Amino acid sequence: MKKTTSKSSKSPAPATSVTSAPAVKSVASAKATKAAKPAAPTVAVAKPAAIVKPVAAKKKPAAAAPVAAAVPAPVAIVKQVAVKPVASAPVVTTITAQIDIGFGNALYVRGEGAGLSWDKGLRMNCVNDAQWEIVLGESARLIVFKFLVNDLSWSAGEDYSVAAGGTGSFVPTF
Repeated sequence: MKKTTSKSSKSPAPATSVTSAPAVKSVASAKATKAAKPAAPTVAVAKPAAIVKPVAAKKKPAAAAPVAAAVPAPVAIVKQVAVKPVASAPVVTTITAQIDIGFGNALYVRGEGAGLSWDKGLRMNCVNDAQWEIVLGESARLIVFKFLVNDLSWSAGEDYSVAAGGTGSFVPTF
């Protein structure tokens, strides 16, 4: 049996004790230990390699991918909204005249704006015995006009006017 050493004043290292179990070795186990020593570093190297895997490195790109994919989605939606055409309603002007001009006669209108001319009149549609109507196309300015019976006899008084896209009902006199 071996002795245990105790702390001496000469050595600053702590005292260690040796047990009898390691001291008892057979010759076969000593040879096996010598043969196993070269294999031990191989096993020790393999374990740290198996433990240290870049698991965190694989998760970071996966977490960044959804954020990058979410950014283009609003851009695509904005493009779709901006491309859609907007349908606009046509701007029409309606002029109505409340007058009975007699059977067989027609009421015309001349003027400027929305396709009217002072040189030739547009025939109005007879809605009933005492009501005539015309629907004019788009215009960017005020429409100024006068009524004529059979496109010959001008109505009395000043010119009439209606805003573009508006509706006006008038009672002309002759």
